[in-house]
Amino acid sequence: MLKKEVWPREGRREQALTFLRGRTARAVAAALIGALVGLIAYQITQAGGAWVFLVTGALAGVAAVLGMQLYSRAARLTEVKITVPQFSELTFAVNDESRKVAWGLFVETVTRVSTQRLDEDEGLLREAMNSLYSLFAITREALKAARPSPKVPGSQTVEYFAIMMLNQQLRPFLSVWHPRLRDFERDHPDLPESAWEHNAECRAELTRVQEGIRRYAEGFARLAGVAEPEKLIA
Repeated sequence: MLKKEVWPREGRREQALTFLRGRTARAVAAALIGALVGLIAYQITQAGGAWVFLVTGALAGVAAVLGMQLYSRAARLTEVKITVPQFSELTFAVNDESRKVAWGLFVETVTRVSTQRLDEDEGLLREAMNSLYSLFAITREALKAARPSPKVPGSQTVEYFAIMMLNQQLRPFLSVWHPRLRDFERDHPDLPESAWEHNAECRAELTRVQEGIRRYAEGFARLAGVAEPEKLIA
C-alpha cells in the first residue's frame, strides 16, 4: 500500500518555518558580529592616529576579498548535458544555487508516489493523484523562492527543466484525470476505485507519467551533481 503524502499546505508551512528559522539564525549571527566590529572600531577610534586608517583599510580589504570569493563561488557555472523526455539532449549551465534547487527537486520527486510504480492491484489512485498535486505545488514554490539562474547563450536553466516537468508531465495528466476521478468519487462514494470504469486506463496513463517523472528525477540528480542517482530512484 502507498503511504499518504503530506498535503501541499502542510509542506508550505514546514518550508516557511524552516526558512524563518534560517533567517532568524543569520540575523542573530549578523547582529553579534556587527556588535563586535562596532566595539573594535570604537576602541580604535579612541586610540586615534594612523591606526584608524590602517585597521579600517585592512578590514575593508578583507571584506572585499571574502566578498569576491563568495561571489565567484556562487557565480561559477558548470555545463551539464541531459537527455530530456520528449526532447533531444539539452545543455544546462548550473551554479551552486541552481544545484541546490535541483537537489531539492530531486529529493521531492524520488521520495513520492510520483516515481513509484503503482501495480494494478496495489495502492490507490487518489493517493497517487494527491502526491502528484503536492509535487506540482512544491515545485512551483521552490522555483518562486529561488533566484533566477544566470542565462548563458546556448544553455538552459534548472528552472526551465522544472517547468518542463510541470507542463509536459504533471499538468496534462492532472487536468484530465483528476476531474474524472473526483466525479466518480462524488457520484459513487460507497464504491471502491476498482469499480471505476476508467480505473485501468487511468493507471496505465499514470504509469506513463511516472516513467517520465523518473527521467526528470535523473535529470535533477545530474544537475545537482548526485553520484549514481539510479540507485536512489525506485
